[in-house]
Amino acid sequence: MSTLPLGMIIEGLVAVLLLITIGYCWVLNRRLQRLRADEEVLRATISELMTATEIAERAILGLKTTAAEADKTLGSRLNQAESMSNTLADQVGEGEKIFSRITQIAEAARTASGQREPAPTTDPYSVRGPAHPDASVYGGQATGYAPAESLPARPAAEAERPRSRTSDIRSAAAEATARLEQFRRRKGAAA
Repeated sequence: MSTLPLGMIIEGLVAVLLLITIGYCWVLNRRLQRLRADEEVLRATISELMTATEIAERAILGLKTTAAEADKTLGSRLNQAESMSNTLADQVGEGEKIFSRITQIAEAARTASGQREPAPTTDPYSVRGPAHPDASVYGGQATGYAPAESLPARPAAEAERPRSRTSDIRSAAAEATARLEQFRRRKGAAA
C-alpha cells in the first residue's frame, strides 16, 4: 500500500506540472500572436519607409538636374551680362572721346567767335535751332521745326543779314555741349 500513495503523489505532481506547462504554453502563444501582429505592422512600416526613400531619391535626382540646368543658364546669362558690360564700357569710353572732341570744337568756336562778332547761340524764331536749309521745299517747315506762320516775324535788319555757316556750327556745338554735360551729370548721379 505504500506504493499506491507514492504513485498517486507522483501522478498528482505530474498533473500539476502539466497544468503549469499548459498555462505557460497558453501565455507563450498569446505573446507570439502579439509578436506576429507587431511583425506585420513593422513590415508595413518598412514598406512605407522604402517607398518614401525611393520618392526622395527621385526628388533628389530631379533637384540635381534642375540645379545643373540653372547653373548652365546662370553661367550663360553671366557671360552675356559681362559681354554687355564690356560693350557698354567701350561705348561710354567712345562717348567720352566724342564729348572731349566736341568740347574742343566748342572751345575753338568760342575762341574764333572772340576774334569775330559774337553770334547768338540759338535762333529765337525756331523751336529747335537754326532754320532748316530746305524749309522752302517742305512748304516753309522742316521736320522738327515750327511752321513759319506760328513764329513771330523777324526784324527786317536780321532777315536781310544771312546767317553764316560758322554761327550755325557754333550754335550746334553749344547745344551738343549742353546735352553732353547733362549726360555726364546723369552718368555721375547713376554711378
